[in-house]
Amino acid sequence: MNILVAYFSASGITKEVAETIAKVASEFAGDSGKAGESSEAGKVELFEIAPKVPYSKADLDWTNEQSRTTIECKDKASRPELAKTIDIAPFSVIIIGFPVWWYNAPHIIFSFLESTDFSGKVIVPFCTSGGSGIDPAPREMQKLAPNAIVKDGEKFNFGANKSSIRRWLSSLNLEQKE
Repeated sequence: MNILVAYFSASGITKEVAETIAKVASEFAGDSGKAGESSEAGKVELFEIAPKVPYSKADLDWTNEQSRTTIECKDKASRPELAKTIDIAPFSVIIIGFPVWWYNAPHIIFSFLESTDFSGKVIVPFCTSGGSGIDPAPREMQKLAPNAIVKDGEKFNFGANKSSIRRWLSSLNLEQKE
């Protein structure tokens, strides 16, 4: 089984969790444990979802009604342009991570979902947040990738340990498509 761990991280917190998830996911894929290295059983790759125009500190000021992130989150049609894309064809499972912005996934996640065809893929969302949960992001993701199987997501507080991630991944039965 090939697993892609794709993440967007504005502050580095989600990146840290995504890196830990990739290490633990390599156990499930039968990977060597080194992201990007293949084995007969499968591989795990880490991919950063990044905007073409990086977010500045001022852009991330959620208390400012005129900040870029506030404007993007209020505009349901907003889709920040991606810095790069990735061919997801080799992957059967796509784990997608993001910080919660305005009680949902940042719109760059929606840009990523609309950038390619996720038909037949299993999408596993996770978020980082000090308070808000992951809902409604999985439902929104299913709308944008209607031919994928979107699993229930998981919220991690700032940081996550390997044992909690291992339990979570085990509970998903990733080998099963439904």
